[in-house]
Amino acid sequence: MAARLAVAFLAVSSACFLAVSGQKFNAIFSFGDSMSDTGNLCVNGPPAGLTLTQPPYGETFFGRATCRCSDGRLVVDFLAEKFGLPLLKPSKQGGADFKKGANMAIIGATTMDSSFFQSLGIADKIWNNGPLNTQIQWFQQLMPSICGSTQACKSYLSKSLFVLGEFGGNDYNAQIFGGYTPEQASGQSGTIVDAIGKGVEQLISLGAMYVVVPGVLPVGCFPIYLTLYQTSNAGDYDQYGCLKRFNALSTRHNQLLQSKVTSLQGKYPGAKIMYADFYSHVYDMVKSPGSYGFSTNLRACCGAGGGKYNYQNSARCGMAGASACSSPASSLSWDGIHLTEAAYRKIADGWVSGAYCHPAISA
Repeated sequence: MAARLAVAFLAVSSACFLAVSGQKFNAIFSFGDSMSDTGNLCVNGPPAGLTLTQPPYGETFFGRATCRCSDGRLVVDFLAEKFGLPLLKPSKQGGADFKKGANMAIIGATTMDSSFFQSLGIADKIWNNGPLNTQIQWFQQLMPSICGSTQACKSYLSKSLFVLGEFGGNDYNAQIFGGYTPEQASGQSGTIVDAIGKGVEQLISLGAMYVVVPGVLPVGCFPIYLTLYQTSNAGDYDQYGCLKRFNALSTRHNQLLQSKVTSLQGKYPGAKIMYADFYSHVYDMVKSPGSYGFSTNLRACCGAGGGKYNYQNSARCGMAGASACSSPASSLSWDGIHLTEAAYRKIADGWVSGAYCHPAISA
């Protein structure tokens, strides 16, 4: 009798585990920048000179450029596939059905509004108007077509997955490219993280109950920074060849963001707010590329710049003379600024399993 009860208990427990770990969502709604944009920047025709609309972008999966900053799919694409949902349509795509998901992310997006950058004297470094607040407004404009009334939306969105970012990368890029040191840019981290926290709360007020909040990446390991800010001082680099000052900036942001997420988890115990550790996963790939199937980690797959990192502003991926390496799946970096589809697949796996997302999306 006891044995039969034990078996029955295990069967019920297993069924409960599968039901929870196989969490199905009504939809996925994504916000962010070029790490997530699935076409918003190009919906009304790509801006002049936008290289990512040219081959070899998109060659690995789509066979053509799709306005994604990669050779194929992004993290949000893999998340959609994992949960049996269609790839996210850009929210600016007119006449589309967004009931199963929408992507508000747009290349060049910042956390902060333009007034923030004006106050720092670097408004000219922001070339696109799609900050976090604006993206949430875009989502609110879609809500009636997605779920109808306010009450119906509360119910529908409570069973949907929201991915908020990463946000912050372009806020720091603007400052660095505007002449600020990494240490000076770090002084704005608290303001930027507070804005991300407010964004999470806005989504929860609309009905969101599952929110993934990614941190920023180890930009000191990216070919663009390694090329533009390379030095002759070995002490400026860590043992893996990354620029320490820039990674310290990312680390500071992520520490504050993790603290913010913890605070929000306490404030909204009924919601599942998840910190996705972009930084640690990518840095682990840099440290042990072979463990992830990569033969190169600090060198861009696509470009015509040559040199140690295959990056040059005047010879970027998509420009005349640029080409992709023979095996993008063996590279961590796609164009020196963004990652390959192979890397994004591994990152999505880490978020779903919980290896690099706390708590796990599927737990």
